[in-house]
Amino acid sequence: MDQYPNRGMKDVEEPPNYGEQRKNQDFVGIEPDSSRDEEFAAEMTVDDADTEITGDMDENTTFGWVGIALSIISFFIWPIIFGVAGIVLGFMSRSRGADALGNIAIAAGAVSILITLFILPFV
Repeated sequence: MDQYPNRGMKDVEEPPNYGEQRKNQDFVGIEPDSSRDEEFAAEMTVDDADTEITGDMDENTTFGWVGIALSIISFFIWPIIFGVAGIVLGFMSRSRGADALGNIAIAAGAVSILITLFILPFV
């Protein structure tokens, strides 16, 4: 596994080593893999840490989950009241950035109201 198979021949020119082999030899005589021992870690202090804790996402998702819960409850009791409440919380959730939860709450509340107004009177 010699990199330079012609090392024993005198007429073949060896690659330059610029004194690195001698400079970086271990005291046991083992040559290191690299001639550069660099540390890639960075120092971190308290000032560098991101200490800002934001609770905005929890509030956004809370409005969405409560809206979905009210919309689902509206299928069983007080469909107009709970359906409208679910739709309102769905719009609040969408305006704060939780689009998927808001859309689900709006759709479920609207379906509950539509079923109550157009299907249940005929059943």
